[in-house]
Amino acid sequence: MRHLLRLVLLSCAAWSACVSQTVAQTPKRVGFVVYGASAPRNHLLDAFLDGMREQGYVEGKNLVVERRFAEGSLDRLIQGAGELSALKLDAIVTTCSPSTLAVKTATSGSTTPIVMAVVTDPVGQGLVASLARPGGNVTGRSSQVEDTLPKMLELFAGVLPKSARIAVLHNTNNPVHPLLWREAEKAAKSLDMALVRIDVAGSNDFPAAFDTIARERLGALLVLPDDGMTMNNRTQLVALAAQRRIATFYGLREFVAQGGLMSYGENYAADYRSTAAYVGKVLRGEKPANLPVEQPTRFEFVINSSAAKALGVTIPASLLVRADEVLQ
Repeated sequence: MRHLLRLVLLSCAAWSACVSQTVAQTPKRVGFVVYGASAPRNHLLDAFLDGMREQGYVEGKNLVVERRFAEGSLDRLIQGAGELSALKLDAIVTTCSPSTLAVKTATSGSTTPIVMAVVTDPVGQGLVASLARPGGNVTGRSSQVEDTLPKMLELFAGVLPKSARIAVLHNTNNPVHPLLWREAEKAAKSLDMALVRIDVAGSNDFPAAFDTIARERLGALLVLPDDGMTMNNRTQLVALAAQRRIATFYGLREFVAQGGLMSYGENYAADYRSTAAYVGKVLRGEKPANLPVEQPTRFEFVINSSAAKALGVTIPASLLVRADEVLQ
């Protein structure tokens, strides 16, 4: 009888250990939703996955990532957000204002954590109650592009003639661009610069926008940052600026690496890697409502000297020494 009891106890212990091991190895399931296409943001997804590995989560082992790319379609974005919400995931990572708004709407009434990678003015957009105490199910990282616009214009002024009027590419489908346009106008007044807003609704409008720039004899172009549409179509945008010989300033180094003239802004790859730390926290049980939204503290100024030479733009030595990186 004692022998039989021992066998039963050993069997129970083995079963318990097996169950514990299975629970421990149950993969966490995370959504990743992008308003645009996959190819232009593959390096950002890779940076996020690198960050997840640092948190102890490896895709294919203990992490499943459900990707949704809307290819610039609002209908597909809403559909993808709904699909991710229905999957009852452990967390959903959003990559811009439209994707965050879509997922927040889709998860209304649920507790699925939403982690923002880079979003402008999340308080003003009603995504969180405050940066210090977000409340609800949304947290992550905010962008400070509205605060960087004065610096962008100051740096841009360093390479432009005093009388130059600057075109500003404004995406009418971007919910934060009206705010950024107002901030750019305020900054321009303090610098005695003249801005002309050029509205676009998609990349198909780029050629007409450059026709307007030429017709109005505008001397340069500022591409408003925090915009998935221009990010996804940066190859076309940079090529048009080069063909029309328009000195153009961007908010991300990706444009300058593609052949654009200058950029000033945060490093998105670093932001996406840092976003993984937030995901790690919520996967370990912390509540988004209690996780303060993080703001970027480091911004980089990047110059493409080859683009400057091709455009006939002289970069003053005072700007070159201020650059974090000068691409050849």
